[in-house]
Order: sequence, then C-alpha cells, then structure tokens
Amino acid sequence: MKVSASHTHGHHARNNSLFFIAGPCVIESEDLCLHIAERLARVADKHGVKIVFKASYDKANRTSKASFRGLGMGKGLKVLAKVRKTTGLPVLTDIHHPDEAVIVAQIVDVLQIPAFLCRQTDLLVAAGRTGKTVNIKKGQFMAPQDMRYVIDKVGKHAWLTERGTFFGYNRLVVDYAGIIAMKELGSPVIFDATHSVQEPGAGDGQSSGDRRLVVPLARAAAAVGVDGLFFEVHPNPHKALCDADNTLELSVFEREVPRLLELRATVGR
Repeated sequence: MKVSASHTHGHHARNNSLFFIAGPCVIESEDLCLHIAERLARVADKHGVKIVFKASYDKANRTSKASFRGLGMGKGLKVLAKVRKTTGLPVLTDIHHPDEAVIVAQIVDVLQIPAFLCRQTDLLVAAGRTGKTVNIKKGQFMAPQDMRYVIDKVGKHAWLTERGTFFGYNRLVVDYAGIIAMKELGSPVIFDATHSVQEPGAGDGQSSGDRRLVVPLARAAAAVGVDGLFFEVHPNPHKALCDADNTLELSVFEREVPRLLELRATVGR
C-alpha cells in the first residue's frame, strides 16, 4: 500500500488488516478540517490503525448548480497541506480533470477518481503517471469485473472503492458478491459506507440518504473481508454543506472503529 505522510499515524498498526478513509465530503473551512483531522489522528493512535483524511476541494458532480462545491483547488490544497503537516495523517482528495493530477499530487498522498469519471481514460492515465496511490470509485453503472480495465489504465497503485450500484431511480444497492469479485482483481478494495446509502437526486435538487444504514453495511463489508472502509464524517452532519443525509456523525465513527477492527480480525482468523 503506497501511502505516506509526514508522521503516519498507526504506522505500527496492531490491526493492519483494515484501514480507514474518513473526513468531510467537502472542505467547508480550514478550522473544520483541522478539528476533524485531529480527532481522527487520536483515533488512529489509540487503536493503532491507519486513517487517511479525505475532503474534496471541489465537488464537480452536483445535482443542482446551487449546491455548495467547496473552496476551489488553490485554497483547498492549502487546507489539505496544513492538515497533513499538523496531524501527520495522509490525505486524499478528488480530481476531475487530467491537468489537475500533477498539481494535486504534489500535496496529497492519494488521488481519488469520482465514480462518474471512472471510465475517463485520460484522467485515469494522468493520475497513474503521478506515481501516487489512486483510489477509483466504482461507477454506479459498472460491473465489478470490468474494473480490471480501470486498473490497467492506472497501474499497480490502484485502489478500488465500492459505493453502491444503481437500482432504478433514486436508489442504490450494495452487491457484496461484487466486492469479492473486485478483490480477485488483486488491488485493495474499499467499501464506501456513506455514499452507498445515498438516494441519488432524491432530495430537492440534491441527493438524499439514510445514515441509519451506514454502520450495518460497514459491518457487513468488514465481514466480507474488505481492505478498507470509507466514511464521510462531520461533528454535526445536519449542518454539513454536502451529503448531510448520509454523512456519519464523527462521534459514531470514533465509537465504531474498534468494533469494526475486532469484527474484521475475527473474520480474518
């Protein structure tokens, strides 16, 4: 797993069978990101586990043009650099265009490809050429086994993330057999527990969701044997400027980490 940071928390992980990606959907402010990242760093140290901080400087795929998109690349990358330096956590953010790859790779440890862009060859190739780890969200429309072509475009530093599959309008389902199929492709597989409970476009000009399902689905993914778990977290999800309905409360994430590690370790044995 090619991920680094200035002081990688959980480096001597006791529970190295599972890692986490966590943070707010979008960079709302420097203060919020630092507050969340500092709490995540404490969780990483306490439980000896690797946590990658995630937040997007721009959410280009929004239902409505009125939706909050973030601070933009310039301000956003400064925030991510400060998070990385202050907490020692590795950081992850989305890119949307091939030209962004080289610039963003200078700041972050993991480049993320949004689900709707997972077939964009130029974007994938540009991300792969940076030599950074590239986390690709599996498109809601993609067959799990077809992600092998995505890996071919990115290279050996690819991660694959399951985030639900379209099941009619405004509805996603999680195909746990698909997680096993993706694991057979040889890249680390992550389960995105918060995006998987989205109801795409079901809100008033935005996506809705049901955060009550986040933890049960994450537990199921841990039992199936995923390598990582992905959560969008916020100290007050109801006030989150993006993905409020499916974002997990930060205190719930803190509580669940040891339970999920224990579950994964039990299944691993």
